[in-house]
Amino acid sequence: MKLIFRWLINAGTLILLASYLPGISVSGWYAALITALVLGLVNALIKPVLVLLTLPVNILTLGLFTFIINALLFWFVASVVKGFEVAGFWPAFWGALIMSVVSWLVSSLLKK
Repeated sequence: MKLIFRWLINAGTLILLASYLPGISVSGWYAALITALVLGLVNALIKPVLVLLTLPVNILTLGLFTFIINALLFWFVASVVKGFEVAGFWPAFWGALIMSVVSWLVSSLLKK
């Protein structure tokens, strides 16, 4: 039940991002739900490998390179999912940052 709730919150966050951030667009709830699912899979499967491969750069930047990885993965998902578009790196950066914060807040609230 918690997983479905997180999924719906992330899809809602994507809808809100599309309405407030220029450069990000979502065609509707169906695209937002698919995008949230693909983002979750990418963050669970691909992100740990990328963080491990870029560990020296991540150490040199004191972990700030993780923001770049998040933005690039967010942008990558936009190229895979039909109905979800990101216009460039900076909209991807801000979208990924906001999605990360919302996901962290929802996860911390659901643990209690």
